[in-house]
Amino acid sequence: MAVSLDDVDLLAPDAVADPYATFGLLREHDPVHWNAAHRSWVITRYDDVSAAFVDKRLSSDRVQSVYDTKLGERERAARAPTFAVLSDWMVFKDPPDHTRLRNLVKRAFTPRAVQALEPRIADVVDHVLDSAPRDELDVVRDLAYPVPAMVIAEMLGVPPEDRDLFRRWSDDITTLVFEGARTDADRRRAQDGLVALAGYLGELVRRNRAEPSDNLMSALVRAREADDSLAEHEIVNTCTLLLFGGHETTTNLIANGLLALLRHPQEAQRLLDDPSLARSAVEELNRYDGPAKAVVRRACEDLELHGRRIEAGRRVVLAVCAANRDSRRFADPDALDLARPENRQLGFGYGIHYCLGASLARLEAQIAIPRFLRRLRGAEVLSDPPAYQPILLTRALTELRVRFGAAAASGG
Repeated sequence: MAVSLDDVDLLAPDAVADPYATFGLLREHDPVHWNAAHRSWVITRYDDVSAAFVDKRLSSDRVQSVYDTKLGERERAARAPTFAVLSDWMVFKDPPDHTRLRNLVKRAFTPRAVQALEPRIADVVDHVLDSAPRDELDVVRDLAYPVPAMVIAEMLGVPPEDRDLFRRWSDDITTLVFEGARTDADRRRAQDGLVALAGYLGELVRRNRAEPSDNLMSALVRAREADDSLAEHEIVNTCTLLLFGGHETTTNLIANGLLALLRHPQEAQRLLDDPSLARSAVEELNRYDGPAKAVVRRACEDLELHGRRIEAGRRVVLAVCAANRDSRRFADPDALDLARPENRQLGFGYGIHYCLGASLARLEAQIAIPRFLRRLRGAEVLSDPPAYQPILLTRALTELRVRFGAAAASGG
């Protein structure tokens, strides 16, 4: 029996396991889809999604507006600590506040500044490989997570011994930021993690003010002292965003990419044979099964698209994963082609909210994925089918366990 598009559940187990089939159904048959379960319009075609990213009628403010207009007094009181942090995140702001915050941080993420990190990233990757278990490992925990976590922690000046702390907090925060929190208990746990992370970083900010260092956190403190561009809470909350965003997305890019290559051994061998493919490989892996399933906007005024009227105040979900598999834009979109030409995928966003850390994420993945892939030769995937976090906006494996035979383990 055919499934009514009115019944599409974006967080049903099959949709979490394979969002491309579910979102693809909407892309082909209902490209501007009202989803009652999420009380959102869902846009799925490449041209529409890319246009929506730069449409000024669609706001990135999905935090403060919700707090001010969607919650009752009791809910606002209970969730005030969450909104106190998230309302300062530039990803949830429009100009001019977005512009002001981004301009103060972006110098640390220019292509030139990021390229200077290449030797250190390579050292981190080698350290992670040397530390990984030899017989059986979790690709997410043992390979994909440590590299971006160590790099962004070093950039901010976070002590390396505290990585496990912010990993635990980040896991809790993920369910909130990427819309996986479905119960009050989920939201309370996420809020506790967010408040703990902000409190921890607040102490580090104070330490960096008293004893400045050559790191990004000290640079933000100096910016505050120089021209009063950042309030104290903005420094702390911006560092919270950078620490969380600086490893969460890249972890999933590396883990999802390695799984895709393990499932496509010919493409994996192609990359191993030709390391110069690393740059285009990362673009393709981000298109094919990247970490960004969707992003959310809020309609500031009424607009029409494909004959559907989106009313002011409505949530609009831009389905990046569907856009990146749109045959109107990509030839043979469901195929993995590491040398795909003209690959203008939307995995890092588009327009003024284009991912601030895209250059860093690309470089980390370009270095890590080929080296990790070499380590994974001959590995047997134990997590099959793999489990994904049941979250609307991001594509994140909970784990990816592999096992090596004696020959593979000794081969390194």
